[in-house]
Amino acid sequence: MNSHDLVIVGAGLAGMRAALEGVRAGINVAIVTKIHPLRSHSCAAQGGVNAAINPKDSWNSHAYDTVKGADFIGDEDAIELMAKEAPDSVLELDRMGCPFSRLEQGEVAQRPFGGASFDRTCYAADRTGQVMLHTLWEQLVKANVPVYEECHLQKLALDENGEVAGVVVYDIKNGNIFPIGAKGVLMATGGYGRVFQVSTNATTNTGDGMALALRAGAPLADMEFVQFHPTGLLTSGILMTEGCRGEGGYLINALGERFMGKYAPTKWELASRDVVSRAEQTEIIEGRGKNGGIFLDLRHLGAEKILERLPQVRQLSIDLEGVDPIHEPIPVRPTVHYSMGGIRTDMWGASPLKGLFAAGEAACVSVHGANRLGGNSLLDTIVFGKITGRKAVEYVTAQGAKNFPMREVELVKARIGELKSRRDFGLRPNELHHRLSTKMNQYVGVFRTKEDLQLALEQFPRIRKDYELIHLDDKSEVFNIDLLRAIELGHLIDLAECIVRGALAREESRGAHTRNDFPQRDDEAWRKHTLANWDVEKGEVALSYEAVRTVGNDNYVPKVRVY
Repeated sequence: MNSHDLVIVGAGLAGMRAALEGVRAGINVAIVTKIHPLRSHSCAAQGGVNAAINPKDSWNSHAYDTVKGADFIGDEDAIELMAKEAPDSVLELDRMGCPFSRLEQGEVAQRPFGGASFDRTCYAADRTGQVMLHTLWEQLVKANVPVYEECHLQKLALDENGEVAGVVVYDIKNGNIFPIGAKGVLMATGGYGRVFQVSTNATTNTGDGMALALRAGAPLADMEFVQFHPTGLLTSGILMTEGCRGEGGYLINALGERFMGKYAPTKWELASRDVVSRAEQTEIIEGRGKNGGIFLDLRHLGAEKILERLPQVRQLSIDLEGVDPIHEPIPVRPTVHYSMGGIRTDMWGASPLKGLFAAGEAACVSVHGANRLGGNSLLDTIVFGKITGRKAVEYVTAQGAKNFPMREVELVKARIGELKSRRDFGLRPNELHHRLSTKMNQYVGVFRTKEDLQLALEQFPRIRKDYELIHLDDKSEVFNIDLLRAIELGHLIDLAECIVRGALAREESRGAHTRNDFPQRDDEAWRKHTLANWDVEKGEVALSYEAVRTVGNDNYVPKVRVY
């Protein structure tokens, strides 16, 4: 059996940055990833990464913008830590050779982003995540970090003391199921956008790490807070970066009106994402949209600026919508984009389950609270990838060898064997996934009500029953995507239930969670984190709550958010 000091699951920016800490500490660190590292969804982040590197800016200002953007439910100690670490983390990537866009004098260029009081978003045209990912990958290749590529996480293994002892994985290339021993495991598996029918996320974003941590006994936090990005392409949901609006793009309705001034009279298109998405959805509901969307207008920017700073946006618009933004506005709509929730951790990335750590979108530290600011997700990955990686190194260095429970391997083999041997009841994984995801879009969208959320919740007993009846057409061992989608569907069902139960219970409107029947924020009753745990006896998600961590800064006292 292969064993390592630390196993990192996920090879996006958070996973890579954590692995680099393992390399620097000299421990035996390895990465498990179900896709090639350079296909990790971090590469789809377009607009930029926030850091107060301009002498006229400050980490204090960045921290306040983040607290306010989070609608005062983010953990203030973690937010301050992120803002303080941001300049060094971004400039470290710059020193590694990350090709950020530059000003004429050579400084890293920065653009405005939503909800920010200063132009602090560093960028590389509209491919920022991609160049950051390649930069870190170079470091891991140079260090010869072992990567279990195209290996799909199946289970977190716990020893006789209930501590993490490694993982069980399925090798997509040949169908082998095998254990990997570890003194600690760090989840960096990203988000779960595929819970919903339309998402900016790749098909691989199925929340595997979150779901398996939940089943292993770790709590998830704040899962009801799901970010809808204001500008996903109308037909596909593919992301049109916030950088479009940072460069001066407008949002217009079907009448050609620039409408954001009605909803955010100071910041207009650069209000926080929850504010902009609600404004767009209101325009659509009130009949000023077209085909369920509105328009992102870049025409006034001119061809030169679009080709220099937004070339990928232009190409995606042409390829997927048949629209050249130099000449026509782009049809867009609010689209599921990011999870503010995730595996609950402390500010150092440690979960309550001993030996389990989490970083990036898979974690809830919580620096994003009820609404993430654009540019803070890439920052989250590199800051808390580093911090959590370092904390995990400290933990595994102090641990002795773990006894890996080999029964977990046999349980996974039996489960996969059972999936492949089922009788055909006429139900395929994609059909059940379509039912789940369409109901989530229908009932758990930008605007929510008790009635809709109750309808969403009532579907889970039937969906769980039907999940035990799904049939696989592909019985093969090599690249059995049918099998993988079936396994991932189980994860999506668990996460969807966490989202719905948390949203139904939270009787207020805060950040990305908007209840039409409870339109006001209620700090007295609801300024707290939702924790979701798996109730083994009942076979369902159970909720509890935890106080927001505060630091006593008077500037962070909750107030009405105005942009």
